[in-house]
Amino acid sequence: MVYNFDQVIERKNTLSLKYDFSKERGKPEDILPLWVADMDFMTTNEVISELKKCVELGVYGYSESKEDYFKVIQNWYQRYFQWHLEPSWLIKTPGVVFAISAAIRAYTKENDSIIIQTPVYYPFYEVILDNKRNLVTNPLLLKNDHYEIDFIDFERKIIENNVKLFILCSPHNPVGRVWRKDELINLGNICLKHNVKVISDEIHCDFTYPGHKHYVFASLDPQFLMNTVTCTSPSKTFNLAGLQVSNIFIPNLKMKKKFEKAVAQTGYSQLNLFGLVACKAAYEFGDIWLKELKLYLIQNLDYIRNFLKNELPLVSLIEPEGTYLVWLDFRKLNLSEEKLEKLIVEKAGLWLDSGKMFGIEGVGFQRINIACPISILEKALFKLKEALLS
Repeated sequence: MVYNFDQVIERKNTLSLKYDFSKERGKPEDILPLWVADMDFMTTNEVISELKKCVELGVYGYSESKEDYFKVIQNWYQRYFQWHLEPSWLIKTPGVVFAISAAIRAYTKENDSIIIQTPVYYPFYEVILDNKRNLVTNPLLLKNDHYEIDFIDFERKIIENNVKLFILCSPHNPVGRVWRKDELINLGNICLKHNVKVISDEIHCDFTYPGHKHYVFASLDPQFLMNTVTCTSPSKTFNLAGLQVSNIFIPNLKMKKKFEKAVAQTGYSQLNLFGLVACKAAYEFGDIWLKELKLYLIQNLDYIRNFLKNELPLVSLIEPEGTYLVWLDFRKLNLSEEKLEKLIVEKAGLWLDSGKMFGIEGVGFQRINIACPISILEKALFKLKEALLS
């Protein structure tokens, strides 16, 4: 291993949202955080090296990317997902949620309906409701600790609510599904049939576990390609969220122009210099780092799986197919949402993401971030065990 993912990096007093804002968010100051989706690992050496060069220059003026920036992204998606990108498709934004919000304004009007598959990443709710659109949910079906899509409900809800836009989460956060090709094709055909545009959030695409393959939704059919806004970012893959960079791909020229207008209305133009530099370095040199990271995440996943089985059998693991966010089922404890939260926060001293945040279907669940040194994960699970047994 070139990289040492066992190393514990002190993140307190670094303006870390994860570590430094527990008090402001109503949590005890000594709580152990495994919530928000950033990793406790140092990013790849080449990213750090390129950022140091920028810092040492001492001039941080307006900046923009050139052709080499696109080329490394193009090469990445060709190598890993067999998706050929064209330069004319690219629009850079400071984040995927920013892009989703812009797409909502570009392709829908107030009170238009937008459908999501719940339980799902909670900012989806916020950007729909904050933009005064009608929220429609297509709840995923949980069968034998495995989530499936209810296609009948999906199409019925689209028809009944005259849905204009579908926000796809692929891989799915928080339930960890990596959608099969046939599932994505079925969704895409339903959307085409009813003239529903697709925003595909694929920010977790680089994290799949053995036996599962991520398919870029837009790559599966030329008609999907021309009906989709594909949202990507190196932020989850390389732990760069604070640098605010994402790459959005829109092949349909008419859709792209509408999106660009919605972005322009925010007054936003060039990206953060450090985000551009880090993104290019990550995609150009990050293969070894990512390969070793994924092996480490498999180790962490094996640990949490075995720990729950042997020490906490009442807590069920929803087996993830992708992402470093693990969905835990606490419903066998028969606790109210308030009592479950009190158990985890006050007795165990852990900061996880309450399942309720992801929609009513998440009640009784908790999301835990396993992208941390195994010593931290071990500590967290033993704290949880002690709280449950006391």
